[in-house]
Amino acid sequence: MAWIRTEPRDGDGDELNELMAKQRGLYPKEYAEPVHELDEEMPGIVASHTLIPQALYHAFSTFGALMSPDLPLKRRQHEMIATMVSLTNKCRY
Repeated sequence: MAWIRTEPRDGDGDELNELMAKQRGLYPKEYAEPVHELDEEMPGIVASHTLIPQALYHAFSTFGALMSPDLPLKRRQHEMIATMVSLTNKCRY
């Protein structure tokens, strides 16, 4: 497995934590609690972006915006699309 250097979450008030909290605020309420505790409570894909907090914010905020309840698709339709994309791409998450 490849190794990617990541930045630890130092605590409240730093740019990384502020941007992570801001992008999480866009996510559906069902995603408020993490399911897996990986990489010091951050999934590996998120941790791999910690060296550039602004990139992390913009990359993962896109998902939050796409899952907005204000859009015409229902949550179950979003999940079906995400499942089929992951299956098609042979992606495990």
